[in-house]
Amino acid sequence: MARIPKELVDHIIQTADIVEVVGDFVQLKRKGQNLWAPCPFHNEKSPSFSVNPAKSLYKCFGCGKAGGVVQFVMDVEGTSYVEALKYLAKKYGIEVEEEEKTPQQQLEQNERDSQFIVSDFAKSHYHRLLLNSEEGMSIGYGYLKERGLNLSTIQTFELGYSLDSWDDLMKAAEKAGYDKKYLEKTGLTVTKTDDQGQDTGRRYDRFRGRVMFPIHNISGRVVGFGARTLKRDDKMAKYLNSPESDIYHKSDVLYGLFQARQAIRTEEVCYLVEGYLDVLSLYQGGIKNVVASSGTSLTEGQIRLIKRYSDNVTVLYDGDAAGIKASLRGTDLLLEGGLNVRVVLFPDGDDPDSYIRKVGDQRFAEYIEKSSQDFITFKTTLVAREASNDPVKKAEAIRDVLHSIAKVPDAIKRQVFLQQTSGTFGIDEQVLITEYNKLVKAPAAKPSGSYGSGNAGNYGNGAGSANTGFPSNSSSTQSRPAPAARPMSDEEEAEMLMYGGHEATVEIVGAGVSYQPTKPEAEKDDDLPDMLQVCEREVLRLLVLYAPREVEAEISVAGYLLGQFDEAPFKTPLYAEMWEICRQELLAGRFPDARLLAQNERADIRSLITDLATERYEISPNWRTKEIYVFNEVEMPKLACDNAVLRLNKVHVQRELDRAMELLRHPLDDVALFETLGKIKSLKQLDNQAGRHAGHRDSARLLSRVSPASAAEKFPGEVNSCMFGLGA
Repeated sequence: MARIPKELVDHIIQTADIVEVVGDFVQLKRKGQNLWAPCPFHNEKSPSFSVNPAKSLYKCFGCGKAGGVVQFVMDVEGTSYVEALKYLAKKYGIEVEEEEKTPQQQLEQNERDSQFIVSDFAKSHYHRLLLNSEEGMSIGYGYLKERGLNLSTIQTFELGYSLDSWDDLMKAAEKAGYDKKYLEKTGLTVTKTDDQGQDTGRRYDRFRGRVMFPIHNISGRVVGFGARTLKRDDKMAKYLNSPESDIYHKSDVLYGLFQARQAIRTEEVCYLVEGYLDVLSLYQGGIKNVVASSGTSLTEGQIRLIKRYSDNVTVLYDGDAAGIKASLRGTDLLLEGGLNVRVVLFPDGDDPDSYIRKVGDQRFAEYIEKSSQDFITFKTTLVAREASNDPVKKAEAIRDVLHSIAKVPDAIKRQVFLQQTSGTFGIDEQVLITEYNKLVKAPAAKPSGSYGSGNAGNYGNGAGSANTGFPSNSSSTQSRPAPAARPMSDEEEAEMLMYGGHEATVEIVGAGVSYQPTKPEAEKDDDLPDMLQVCEREVLRLLVLYAPREVEAEISVAGYLLGQFDEAPFKTPLYAEMWEICRQELLAGRFPDARLLAQNERADIRSLITDLATERYEISPNWRTKEIYVFNEVEMPKLACDNAVLRLNKVHVQRELDRAMELLRHPLDDVALFETLGKIKSLKQLDNQAGRHAGHRDSARLLSRVSPASAAEKFPGEVNSCMFGLGA
């Protein structure tokens, strides 16, 4: 990866105006201190996408996308961190000078750049031949026009034509000064070998007399080509693709994604087809959110690409029975990747390209909307029809469908699909559930028609394991699979904490919901209790948001909080890392800056900072006109810090107390018993002391609603009396 000096990165981030950058993609309207707009990453009617100019952060409270100005460019353009920085630098006229690389790094970068450059030259050369040469116009352009493509589509996808000549591209490239070895490395030319496989020294163009389809990566750079011959020769492959190279990996590229990526985000669905012309015809017909696997089997890399832009994919199947059967195996991977998969089947003999040319754009769009169905329902109906009345085929078909259902990560969806499958095949649902549980318990099981290797679905928690959420009909409790668990909602977690319960999980059992408490803290291994994380997060939030603000004369929030602990007070690893980053900033003479921290190269740190620094709601200024004063941590940072530190230390005390009480459950000698009882007594005293101070602080907060100044005067410097010296 290219390296940009940290000072230059900071300069780019400080210069970039997030309102201007986001405003290039959506229309922002001010409401309170923030600006709002419909989210550019998902469809919505009421704006939930917020931009905070002061902190240079954005967050969508609908889909959860969040980050700083660099992250926004990465999200909206689908680029890397370095590419996003270069985008901003170019926008604001900042010259980017990358740090010097090692000789090996520089050599590798030069090799890749040279291949990109020669591929771009070939693209331009083929495109020029299509539109300006006699052969290109009469044969290549004539064919594309016959297929219904207009000039705008041809130019958008930069289509071209290769002359029916052995060395046209090679001569043009040499004349332009390009090294022949890069033509060979990208597969644009081929070396002729003799019968013994030895290089004869003769080279010729790989693509000759073909319509050229440039293949772009997500940044729009040409990485390879697909080429269709127009000759009627059974010995010649109709389509010929570039071979794998340093810049072209078939498994990580989708044809048309560069042109479709923004439409996929906007429409919240990706249409997946098979061929180049399918993409071109649908794009020209107004369906711009379409990509193709280019005739290759669908790969995990391609699925990850789709998921970057949408969780929804609709596969458009040709009306060909053999093709459908082959495609079914690959579509299971989409389910395993956590995507919501729907299917459209065209009439027999038609593919998306031929059908849209036959019925027109509007009727085609209507057909897709009317004929779309979820993949499991489609597959169940298809295999049930093929199995007909043959009991053996029917049993195999049911198991095949169950393998697909096992790849669905969501437990509720799996249950719905099992119910549908039961109705389609006319088989008791409990029998299906029993068979399903057997299937997912067998790690070596693999259906004859499955795609790839491994057991039936191994994606996420619950999918493809015994944690299916479906009860077994076995009378043995031990043989019954554990139900799939999901995290509590915010409301459920708050309720649990309010009433002093232990952390719980919510399980789906049959069609109902039940709550199962987990083990208390003393019985856990090293799991962190939720309350500890909540308290740690609050201390970190104050540190990040108000670092330079003074709590006392010449004492900042950052210095005040960092001075309360001899070492990192956090057990949550990410919070501890963030604490250390802030501490190092302060030691270097700088205050931690949320604006810069939110541009960190690490995605987990960017996400954390954004969550800490953004809130969906603001306190209305109208409250200030009323007699009741709402506590404002901005005006009383010391009280806010004291409360946060007090709560964190109280949780530490309670945690130590729980551990000491746990020791009493085990046999102890007299000395150990005496020491443990003494420790428990001391900890209970500290816990009671913390409780008294907590009540004192609640009184301070109540008083602050009437007069913040009098509250600060009445309760000065209390935090010093409630530090227990327990550290972490």
